[in-house]
Amino acid sequence: MGKWTRRAFITSGIVAGGGLVIGVAMRPGNQARRISEVIGDEGGQLVHSYVKIDSDNVITAIVPHSEMGQGVLTTLGQMLAEELDADWDNLRVEEAPAIGEYAHYALGRGYLFAGTEFPDIIVPSIDGMMMRVADSLDMQITGGSMSVRVTGVMGMQVAGAATRQMLVEAASRAWDVDQAEITTEASHLIHAQSGRRAPYAEFAATVAEMTPSYTPTLKDPQDYKIVGTHKPRRDIPAKVDGSVQFALDVRVPNMLYATVVRAPVFGGTVADFDDQAARAIEGVVDVVVLPAASANTMVGGFNVGETIAVVADSYWSAKRGVDALSVNWNDGDYVAGSSDAIFAQFDRDITANEGKEHDIDQGDTGSAFESAAQLIEADYYVPYLAHSCMEPMNATADVRADRAEIWVGCQNPLGFRRMVADFIGLDSENVTLHNHAMGGGFGRKAVPDYAIQAAQLSQAINRPVQLIWSREEDVRQDFYRPAVQSRFRGALDEQGNLLAWENTYVNKNEPVEAPLIPYAVPAQDIGYVSSPTHVPFGAWRSVDHSQHGFFTESFIDEAAHAAGRDPYEYRAELLGEHPRHLAVLRKAAEEANWSQALGTGRGRGISLQESFGSLVAQVVEVTVSDGEVSVDRVVAVIDPGLAIAPDGIAAQLESGIIYGLTAALHGEITIENGAVVQSNFHDYKAVRMNEAPEIETHVINSGHAIGGAGEPGTPGIGPALANAIYAATGTRIRRLPLGNFNLNYGVEDTGAVG
Repeated sequence: MGKWTRRAFITSGIVAGGGLVIGVAMRPGNQARRISEVIGDEGGQLVHSYVKIDSDNVITAIVPHSEMGQGVLTTLGQMLAEELDADWDNLRVEEAPAIGEYAHYALGRGYLFAGTEFPDIIVPSIDGMMMRVADSLDMQITGGSMSVRVTGVMGMQVAGAATRQMLVEAASRAWDVDQAEITTEASHLIHAQSGRRAPYAEFAATVAEMTPSYTPTLKDPQDYKIVGTHKPRRDIPAKVDGSVQFALDVRVPNMLYATVVRAPVFGGTVADFDDQAARAIEGVVDVVVLPAASANTMVGGFNVGETIAVVADSYWSAKRGVDALSVNWNDGDYVAGSSDAIFAQFDRDITANEGKEHDIDQGDTGSAFESAAQLIEADYYVPYLAHSCMEPMNATADVRADRAEIWVGCQNPLGFRRMVADFIGLDSENVTLHNHAMGGGFGRKAVPDYAIQAAQLSQAINRPVQLIWSREEDVRQDFYRPAVQSRFRGALDEQGNLLAWENTYVNKNEPVEAPLIPYAVPAQDIGYVSSPTHVPFGAWRSVDHSQHGFFTESFIDEAAHAAGRDPYEYRAELLGEHPRHLAVLRKAAEEANWSQALGTGRGRGISLQESFGSLVAQVVEVTVSDGEVSVDRVVAVIDPGLAIAPDGIAAQLESGIIYGLTAALHGEITIENGAVVQSNFHDYKAVRMNEAPEIETHVINSGHAIGGAGEPGTPGIGPALANAIYAATGTRIRRLPLGNFNLNYGVEDTGAVG
């Protein structure tokens, strides 16, 4: 497939002025022919970009997403196998290579044309166009809980059904029978009338020469045999027996090791340094200064500062070398930055309310506030958060004069390949990237700074280098979840009905709908003011839902209590126009025995969140004693439309809850003198086993469009926890993490900065 440049796509006017240009030349045709040498091997036949059939009738599902513990290879494999009528026990899954043909055209189509139904005749042209766009933008992203609901639906299901359709057509011709007489089962074609039965492999070579349909007929969900059932994860056995290869396991001939220390103040540079002691350490090979990103090559949109690397014959020697460096840094303009100053800035900008942009502005909020019988006000605050992947940042690079090879675990292989190529001065096509399983990603491993550093070091010393960040570097040089302040006002009438909802927060990020509420409030004024800071930020699990979920579900709880109403019943009455939301909320309350009284010092809190196409309600039970919180139980209900892998859904809910609970109880990155204070798990804590609650998960298959699973469990745990603490103690938590508070019975948090 010819590569479009980004400029060519932007200027071509493919989508412009409400018009859409469709042409036969854009249709993708049979991509398998172009990439068979990359994917196919001896005895195997690539019959579709996502499907390979071996001579022994083993089928391989080729998945264009990264595995970071979420089980995406298994789940997408189920979706393909279902439509293909494949024998699950003889189906393998593997990750697609970082080549343009596996760019995520489905993600682009799902994002640009969400909800649009196209006539079948133009779907191939739409897909062909999006393939070119995705290739040109080097888009091979795993994130946003998009894998199943976009690639699965538009890619894997279509590939499975199209391949099955081609196999039936090929058998029909060979057997000289009507296609309608042929059935498929367990990777075999069957013609009952003649008694013929043949494995898919018998027709693989024929099918490889055919062009797949981009609009095949999909199964009715009621006929599913693989989707919706528990299938053991394909990645688990290798993780249990240790045979899985993470990027840290890579070993190449003549390889050295390196670790780094970056300017502590973001954007800082090296004033001077003494590396004599570092070079004297046995095993140290070299000390290299890596330049700060230039204006044209910023990483993640930020100039992250200069870095000093020590290269050695082992990681331990490199780490000792870094510790022995004596460095004076130029801190630049941000040395005065602090968390207190940042939140004071947020408060000033919200108060000034200059240039507020609206997410929604409906009804007459002014009149509602003037006529209200009761007004409630609150400010909420959340800090910066690091990702803290269990596997720290690492990459191995072998850079030569005209080519490079990278071994890494990342969430965007094509994007990493391009960024590495840009920084070392090669064309992307001359960079080969091998992606590996990740020990966590959460959005952090979508930013390529660590892979770029590995490539720069290999280029500088002319040998392969494996770069491994220390945990301290990982915590202090992250692309953090942004700190946010959000201010609310609510207007209630004499009966406690919510008349108006006003919300102003700082700094708009993705997704755009995160601050919106499902509740029937007649007048709503929701929007943001700009208040930028110097701290690099990036995607963090559930992105802006993680902040706004805490804000909105805490404030609706405050409204319920101000009205003298039960928080669950209050929410339910405001969801009359959203029966799907109400069903999830009601199920959570029922499973949690919401109406059952708890003892002194105990409480329940509830939350409801819609994110990434899924609905999640959570009920948290807590015990508060002597100012200490015990999170006893979490009941979570999710409606993902359809649970492709029910056990996987449960695992993702549990994971998201623990990740969000860590943030709510402990998570806080603070800034002093322009730099991050925290450095490791002793001062950036994670939930430990003794703190983890009992978690119950329940799934509602409503039949709506398939939603995500990796992120929707995270946003609701913080507000449900804070609401439970209020129910237990009368203490209203408006600032996270909870570790900042002494939760003495009856003490009210005013939400003051500090």
